[in-house]
Amino acid sequence: MKKGKLYVISGASGAGKNTVINKTMELRPELFYSISATTRKPREGEKDGVNYYFLTKEKFEKMIAAGEFLEHARYVDNYYGTPKAPIMEKTQAGTDAILDIDVQGAMQIKEILPESVLVFILPPKFSDLEARIRGRSAITEEEIEKRLETARGEYGWADKYDYIVVNDTPEEAADELLTIMRAESFKASCRREYMKTDRD
Repeated sequence: MKKGKLYVISGASGAGKNTVINKTMELRPELFYSISATTRKPREGEKDGVNYYFLTKEKFEKMIAAGEFLEHARYVDNYYGTPKAPIMEKTQAGTDAILDIDVQGAMQIKEILPESVLVFILPPKFSDLEARIRGRSAITEEEIEKRLETARGEYGWADKYDYIVVNDTPEEAADELLTIMRAESFKASCRREYMKTDRD
């Protein structure tokens, strides 16, 4: 059976990454969306197994020790990570998986799973990203500057990705992402069954 691929999606705050992923999932509902795990408390409206896997610190640390994460990190007093088992189960069964993660996590995953496909989402211009960030309500100027500085740092990692999707509109960006997925499925490594000759 042909294995599925893991598509690792990153993008700076304001790049419209979540909108593009959601649109792509609408067009390819068979894609498996990987849910992250965290030790932080659920926010209002969040559900375990839907938004995150909400774990205790003890459970998370046991999973780290057992090598059950593709990547993990600690922010402030909480852990965040990508459970390995659901992704491996789906891709081994031939289903493509999609994962939304920051650049540090993406680099960790590429090291562990070099066959994963890294996609970075950018707006047409950095000024578009700044306008989107500034257009968000209830955000201070200090927070805006922090997000812009973080975004500049993340832009520096974009050329380490396999592909860059330009988010002019979510529809066009989703089409670019789907084109990448189609192209990946045409690679020789994915079509070995067609390479057999009459003597094989």
